Amino acid sequence: MAFMKKYLLPILVLFLAYYYYSENEEFRPEMLRGKKVIVTGASKGIGREIAYHLAKMGAHVVVTARSKESLQKVVSHCLELGAASAHYIAGTMEDTTFAEQFVAKAGKLMGGLDMLILNHIAQTSMSPFINDISEVRKSMEVNFFSYVVLSIAALPMLKQSNGSIAVVSSMAGKIANPLIASYSASKFALDGFFSSIRKEYSVTNVNVSITLCILGLINTDTAKEAISGILEAEGAPKEECALEIIKGTALRQDQMFYDKSLLTYFLLGNPGRRILEFLTMRNYNFDKFINN
Repeated sequence: MAFMKKYLLPILVLFLAYYYYSENEEFRPEMLRGKKVIVTGASKGIGREIAYHLAKMGAHVVVTARSKESLQKVVSHCLELGAASAHYIAGTMEDTTFAEQFVAKAGKLMGGLDMLILNHIAQTSMSPFINDISEVRKSMEVNFFSYVVLSIAALPMLKQSNGSIAVVSSMAGKIANPLIASYSASKFALDGFFSSIRKEYSVTNVNVSITLCILGLINTDTAKEAISGILEAEGAPKEECALEIIKGTALRQDQMFYDKSLLTYFLLGNPGRRILEFLTMRNYNFDKFINN
């Protein structure tokens, strides 16, 4: 007990202070001026608002989703808002070949890549899980596996630019909720994979940041339709949410949280996990990976 009071408690206090208050750099819209950005799931909702914010900041944007007509409207409005350039490539992320080719085409259109914002999801509904394996497979393929494919395809360009990846996730990937088992599984998978990759990038000196974006309920049309008659809750504004995603990614934060409740960050930030990860990392010998 005396050891804890003398050493562990002060260390814990210092760690928590650093964890919660170390991100002091302020976001400036000019950080995005001239940057080359991909936004997936950009035909509506949060993705569309992200594209519009980037356009106002003078970024180059390439957007994708399934609906060609909706993307055309998004691109047109991005140009009106002041985008340095704006293009669209329509397709489905259920097709991994399209995902790979999309990144290559987007990179050619912009002459490189600074930021990859992964935002798309498979259409889902709130209902009990009744042995529907196909639903689980689709959620994992679109919400998780395509994110992996896109990030791998983008990594060479992002290494050249010391760029950033935004992985749009959810509180459903941090805590358990009923009626969304397949969706939740895909979001938990994003945390596990990209948080592990972030550690690998750190020790192997890959200067590409990964920001896991943890969102609460957002007032998109899709979300409102999904919870109608099931969940009595009001979503946070999608416009502000989109801006916070851009801010967190530009500032190269490991995680950003956006929810109506101010307690979300403190309850889900999980300093205990950070401490355990720090202690575990000390047991690894990374020399064989760093030198290869």
